[in-house]
Amino acid sequence: MSSASDYLEDKLLDHTLNFGNGSLTVGTGRGFAAPATVYVALFADSGSGVAATLESNTSGTDASNKFGYYEITNASGGYERQSITFANAGASTTGTISSNATVSFPVATGDYDTAGSTGNVVTHLALMDSNTIGSGNVLFFGALTTNKTVSSGDQFTISSGNLSISLA
Repeated sequence: MSSASDYLEDKLLDHTLNFGNGSLTVGTGRGFAAPATVYVALFADSGSGVAATLESNTSGTDASNKFGYYEITNASGGYERQSITFANAGASTTGTISSNATVSFPVATGDYDTAGSTGNVVTHLALMDSNTIGSGNVLFFGALTTNKTVSSGDQFTISSGNLSISLA
């Protein structure tokens, strides 16, 4: 995963190059306060619609131009975003950070699906600054190397070290 949302790109550029007076208070500087907790969200889409909505960071669930339309819903099998932690950047490869704990989503109580009924094949994931489905800000996103069908009784798991973010 190496795509940052437009939101995060702007925040990182401002934080690094336009920090202003050093304030993290909105309106008094351009510093970026990292979220206290980062969450993994799962998305299903057989086309390319989800990548564009994640890039643009458009929240909501009611239309195909919003990322929540493609996010798995909690009404479709007990899904909820899960928190994730990372090792120090550069610990394994310069310019890369990797997860340092296994992330297990709840066992599905029904076939996964999305607000837009795009199916139960998870194709993308995103790191978010909120645990509320269909809202918050997208930080990083990407397509899975191998899509995963999640049916009733299945559990989606990301093993420690298997989610990496690269800026290089």
